[in-house]
Amino acid sequence: MINSSILNLKLFKLSFICAFFVALLALPGISSAQNETAKKPFDPTPVIMEHIGDSHSWPFVFPLVAEKNIPLPVILYTDKGLEVFSSANLMPEGTVYKGTYYSYKLEEKHIKAVDVAGKVDESAKVYDFSITRNVISMFITMTLLLIVFLSVSSAYKKRAGKAPKGLQSFMEPLILFVRDDIALPNLGIKYARFMPLLLTIFFFILINNLFGMVPFFPGGFNLTGNIAVTLVLSVIILFVVNLNGNKHYWKHIFLPDPWWLFPIMIPVEIVSIFSKPIALMIRLFANITAGHIVILSLISLIFIFGTLWISPVSIVFVVFMDCIELLVAFLQAYIFTLLSALFIGMAIQEHHHEQEVL
Repeated sequence: MINSSILNLKLFKLSFICAFFVALLALPGISSAQNETAKKPFDPTPVIMEHIGDSHSWPFVFPLVAEKNIPLPVILYTDKGLEVFSSANLMPEGTVYKGTYYSYKLEEKHIKAVDVAGKVDESAKVYDFSITRNVISMFITMTLLLIVFLSVSSAYKKRAGKAPKGLQSFMEPLILFVRDDIALPNLGIKYARFMPLLLTIFFFILINNLFGMVPFFPGGFNLTGNIAVTLVLSVIILFVVNLNGNKHYWKHIFLPDPWWLFPIMIPVEIVSIFSKPIALMIRLFANITAGHIVILSLISLIFIFGTLWISPVSIVFVVFMDCIELLVAFLQAYIFTLLSALFIGMAIQEHHHEQEVL
């Protein structure tokens, strides 16, 4: 009991320190915005949208010192050819950069082709394939996943039949959790075929959720709070489910029983094919984004009221929300993986018709 109390106290202190760092890291950006609009009330919307959105630069915050924006590569495919240059040429937003084929500028974080007068050229076809902040975040996550799983895989090969050790012992309970509590109950004997997919989805979402909570991590992750990322994950599940669906799965959709329900049930079942991945997409995106918005809004209360007296109240609420967000980080990874396994299991399960004994 005493050890448990000490552990809880340490966790509370850690959460308090994290919340304090969040407030410190928010100071440079918020304070500069406040100085520029000293006579106007503080508007937290630009600060919050900057964090949850994507950008063509990588913000690197030095606590209480300065905020540096590291430019990222801009890759544009136009109707006249390929253009590659640094996003520093477009900073600050609204700056016009003359490229090889068109002139460009940033408008609401989107790169637009402009004419000589600086107005958007609607006739120009520009497709943006730039390396943005979210793309860098995804590369970091992918690299970390490869390092971790290749190390664990190598450890299993070298220590076959032995007790796990080091990183292997840390990862094994999580891997067994995905296998025993998610894959096996929903996929049955065919679980091994889909384990690589389920493990990748679970750890990809979990790592990005946790990185999004680290206040001093350079750039401020919000990858799983980007609807384009959750859309791609959901589309992957959509294809896996329907490409692996057996005859019973498709018969249930196009030949429902009884036959006189065809006009009603067939459209409903077709809609359900797409509604399932859409639910996955919206649930993950909304929960992660909402958590970030709430935490940043609570920190912004200090600057909205314009006094440090509100900071203890704000930090207490931030600590509370951080604890909830830590639970949500694991919960959303678990729910997305569980529902993915459930949808796949519904598509591949075999139906055994038992005869009733009269």
